[in-house]
Amino acid sequence: MAPDPNRVCPVELAGGLESRIRRWLQDPRRIVAPFVREGMRVLEPGCGPGFFTLELADLVGPTGRVFATDLQEGMLALLRDRVRGTPLEPRITLVKSETDRVGATEPVDFALAFYMVHEVPDQAGFFRQVRGVLKPGGKLLLVEPKLFHVSKEAWARTLGTAASCGFAAAAGPKLGFSWSAVLS
Repeated sequence: MAPDPNRVCPVELAGGLESRIRRWLQDPRRIVAPFVREGMRVLEPGCGPGFFTLELADLVGPTGRVFATDLQEGMLALLRDRVRGTPLEPRITLVKSETDRVGATEPVDFALAFYMVHEVPDQAGFFRQVRGVLKPGGKLLLVEPKLFHVSKEAWARTLGTAASCGFAAAAGPKLGFSWSAVLS
């Protein structure tokens, strides 16, 4: 059964994505720092209000760029408001995506898909699009929630779909309540 595209986290619940408990359990810097360096170009589909975006923008530095994409204009507006007037603002390009389009076409060194692929109706299309913008040697960190969302079988199917789109999977970082893989 295909995931329900209406399951995306509504803007009204965006505050819950920024909690202290989440920051403690899923420290954005700890998770992405091993993959991101100064000057990199990074794609973050499903960026929401920017839980990871701000750390990514800090890590890429003034010579890097983060393409933060989301289906919901409301999420992009929340992120826009958070970075307006800060040193991170010029490092972040906000992109309105569609259910069948990631929204970014410029080549990137790294992509982060955190807790969002289970919401994508066409996972193969998603993986093909991300693979199409990754530079040679680029990596996609894929993380999905275990509890109530993605079963072991569904995770295996997602990795199989990624493999059918040309990705090779390696173990990702160990994160509580999460499946993770590094795709290259």
